[in-house]
Amino acid sequence: MKITDIKIHLMRAPLARPFRISLGVITHAVSCLVEVETDEGITGYGEGAPGPLITGENLEGTVATIRVLKEKLVGMDPRDMEAVYTVMNRVVAYAGTAKAAIDIACHDIMGKSAGLPLYRLLGGLSNELETDITVGIDAPEVMAEQAKAHVQAGFRVIKTKVGTDIVSDLARVRAIREAVGDGVKIRLDANQGWKRKEAVEFLNRLNEYDIELVEQPVARYDLEGLKYVTAHSLVPVMADESCWDAKDALKLVSERAADLINIKLMKCGGIYEAKKIIHIAEAAGVECMLGCMVEESGIAVNASAALGAAMKNVTRADLDACFFLSDVPFEGGFEVRDTRRLILSEDSGLGIRHLKGDMLS
Repeated sequence: MKITDIKIHLMRAPLARPFRISLGVITHAVSCLVEVETDEGITGYGEGAPGPLITGENLEGTVATIRVLKEKLVGMDPRDMEAVYTVMNRVVAYAGTAKAAIDIACHDIMGKSAGLPLYRLLGGLSNELETDITVGIDAPEVMAEQAKAHVQAGFRVIKTKVGTDIVSDLARVRAIREAVGDGVKIRLDANQGWKRKEAVEFLNRLNEYDIELVEQPVARYDLEGLKYVTAHSLVPVMADESCWDAKDALKLVSERAADLINIKLMKCGGIYEAKKIIHIAEAAGVECMLGCMVEESGIAVNASAALGAAMKNVTRADLDACFFLSDVPFEGGFEVRDTRRLILSEDSGLGIRHLKGDMLS
């Protein structure tokens, strides 16, 4: 089997409401969808959703990188992932979003070629995954109402964005806990918003609200700060922006800098690298979560869900991007049950049948 073409489609769709994090405001899902075609008539679907506030990438750069990679990948067997990644890494450094788009499509082809749904190809532990849902930064009463509505709809885990100032963040968390009651898990995500000592002070004050974990309390490059918070916080600490690839994961677990690791395919470059992170973390006794960018349309979420369901060391999921869109640019893939459960398709690969042309450019 050989790659004969890589087609690129652009998608831009407004979110149901603007989504604010400590780093800025996101108003649209902006994504690059790819079709990797082969000489055996099998097409794989992938997605690269650059999140400028997190990855520093943009759509134009992602498209340009995929075009450069295409020149080297046409003629290769998409099932030879070690070879594909060796070529991609030689052609361009970093560029996780572009690599993720091709990686996801190649894994889709691998599943289709084997006649297996992707979750089974990747490990087959389960065919479903439960996700949380995220509340963006807003006034405490607005966030509390949103969280309450999500719980009434069926979600059992609320992830709330924080990372502005301690007084405001404390009011937000208090309001959400009072709104959702004691039986709902609350996760925090500061997106690098605090300094190490204020993070410890804040998290220890929050302990009375029964917080499950906090993501990335300090700047991504401040490994010593992350270690400090992990060592002194009563709330478990999850590394997100501090973990881009397997090398970062090895350093984090070796230095016990975090209690947990959040993996995003757009950060690490796809399933190939994500599996390495999961295995490194598992060997060190560190559990993982599969996350997503709010800019994703759903193809990448399907891939993340398949990986998360397949592997036992993925114990949490933050795969809610598809809930922020009124429609997705494809048919097929997982189905949603009980609001929060992502049930993986039993069709081969990702189970995505085709793209919707009217949502693409």
